[in-house]
Amino acid sequence: MSTTYSVLTWAAPVFGVLAFIVAYRMYVALQALPAGNARMQEISGAIRDGALAYLKQQALYLSWFIGVAFLAILYMLKWETAVCFLLGAGMSLLAGFLGMKAATMANVRTAQAASDKQPGQALMVAFNGGAVMGLTVAALGLIGVGALFLYFLPQEVQDVVKGHEPIIGFAMGASSVALFARVGGGIYTKAADVGSDLVGKVEAGIPEDDPRNPGVIADNVGDNVGDVAGMGADIFESYVTCIIGCLALAATMSDANIMRLLKVDPAMTAKTGQFWLMATPLILGLFGAISSFVAIKWMGFLKDGDPAKALRFSVLIASVLFIIAAGIFLLLPSVPLTTALWMPILFGTLCGIGIGLATEYYTSSKPVFEIVTASKTGPATCVINGIAVGFRSVAIPLVLIVAAVLISHHFGDVYGVALAGVAMLSTTGIIMTVDAYGPIADNAGGISEMSHLGSDTRAITDKLDALGNTTAAIGKGFAIGSAGLTALAVFGAYTQTFTGAAEKIDLSITNPMLVMGVFVGAILPGLVVAFTMQSVGKAAGMIVTEIRRQFREISGLLEGKEGAKPDVSRCVEISTKAALTEMRAPGLIALITPIVVGFTMGPAALAGLLLGTTVVGVVLGIFMSNTGGAWDNAKKFIEQGLVEGEKKGSDAHKAAVVGDTVGDPFKDTSGPALNILIKMVSILSLLIAPLL
Repeated sequence: MSTTYSVLTWAAPVFGVLAFIVAYRMYVALQALPAGNARMQEISGAIRDGALAYLKQQALYLSWFIGVAFLAILYMLKWETAVCFLLGAGMSLLAGFLGMKAATMANVRTAQAASDKQPGQALMVAFNGGAVMGLTVAALGLIGVGALFLYFLPQEVQDVVKGHEPIIGFAMGASSVALFARVGGGIYTKAADVGSDLVGKVEAGIPEDDPRNPGVIADNVGDNVGDVAGMGADIFESYVTCIIGCLALAATMSDANIMRLLKVDPAMTAKTGQFWLMATPLILGLFGAISSFVAIKWMGFLKDGDPAKALRFSVLIASVLFIIAAGIFLLLPSVPLTTALWMPILFGTLCGIGIGLATEYYTSSKPVFEIVTASKTGPATCVINGIAVGFRSVAIPLVLIVAAVLISHHFGDVYGVALAGVAMLSTTGIIMTVDAYGPIADNAGGISEMSHLGSDTRAITDKLDALGNTTAAIGKGFAIGSAGLTALAVFGAYTQTFTGAAEKIDLSITNPMLVMGVFVGAILPGLVVAFTMQSVGKAAGMIVTEIRRQFREISGLLEGKEGAKPDVSRCVEISTKAALTEMRAPGLIALITPIVVGFTMGPAALAGLLLGTTVVGVVLGIFMSNTGGAWDNAKKFIEQGLVEGEKKGSDAHKAAVVGDTVGDPFKDTSGPALNILIKMVSILSLLIAPLL
């Protein structure tokens, strides 16, 4: 094997370690910034302690599941796969925990920068807090997958199929933990958010994040356990599953298919080409991480301009650098891969950018004003119009995914499609950065309000927060788009697993087992949405009851009398218990269903389940994320005075608050859970395929 191959495959985990060190240095630099007055630090400390307590309880709950799953994999497969499962689960939890640490430290410093009337500095603090998360996720992905690749697939390995199987366990560990973490965190944050808004803003008519409201600390804690820790586990899972899915596809390809993807060279063997095809997604992850690092550093030159343009431009910088690096890689004489594979990389990246721009349009532009207009005639029309906007927003991303699949398949067969999915998420470092920026800005607004820093400060944090709704939706768009492409790649690897089997797998649409599997797969996203929405509703109801009780029983609390303090710990306790209890059902259903279908109905039915879950999950996931983001910004547009004749407290604003409240579990609980569901079902099916 060439020196280029060895250098690049070793460079991935090495750069991962370096990126981790850089993330730590950024964390230390942020920690040295002013943290505000005593009141601000008290509030920030309560948020941090609440988030840490929840994550510890969540890890304790998940340890039972991880232990049982480890023993099951150990019994059914092999010990290497079981150990890789543990590593994937542990790194997924670690990604969320480290991101939460950075976010709960950056939130109060963002508020302090805003109180100093430095909007550019406030933007930079929130962005760098997100960058710690982004670099950490990319670093852990490169370290984990890179180290396992080097251990299980040295150049002298003859059977790459057996060599790659344990690495699938790493993706399975990351996916299963991410599903529970995202669902649990989403239930926590939206239960507190919905409950606080319904009683505080709608019933009592007090401002958002008002310190009189007992639920606001739980709401801000939820931003960190759901939108930071949960999202960190989510994006980490997406990142490693894209790489491993592509790697698994290359490992199961026939010699003839491999040779079609190589440069014309009589001396080239299929085995050598297969190693290069398996290493390429890891190498692309390396290029994406380096590009993200450059874009993060470039943000320092953009901070004083328009925040939206600055964040958008940072993503574009990373994408352009990544595309150039991938092109140079394929042009190297020592790389035997055909340069035609650059086209799937290019169009996968462009598809991700296109989904991001479409998401930005539907969650922060003309469609949002349509929802605002509908709000003037009441909550019902606000909700109806928001649903319409959400379903409209699905069309463009799906068309872009179809185009990416068509072009990628033309230039690289199914492997090209897998490569497009890897390209879409290779710049995870910057994608996660702009995503984690949102909850940090949201927390900064809450701290500003509770610390009475004044309307000027809140105006700065509100502007940053409104932008955060859009960046969060863009991050979810990248994740759900890559999920569709990754599922197709894993589907290819799954079907290739049965090549040479005694009984061929029948994937024709006339096979009733396949059709039944499709319908069962279509049920899964609906069930996950139903369970998670119902869980948020139940938990929010408990928060509403508690806040009403405190307003009623604590003398002078609602009036803001001196000495009347809310019992915030009670709301934190309710949200924690509800999240940990309610996350179990949707997670277990998603895990058990593919196993039951595979072993009772056969491999064709399981293939159908993959198809049904992917199609329905992508549509529902995009719809719910974008609808919730649009409703949230409709409310904020009125609050920021962007709508003539409307302001806080008006009938239109009250209607928009209802829409925002309905949309909260859409965008932060149910929608994101579907992204993980798609990839978890795919990777679980691939994991049990040898047993079928």
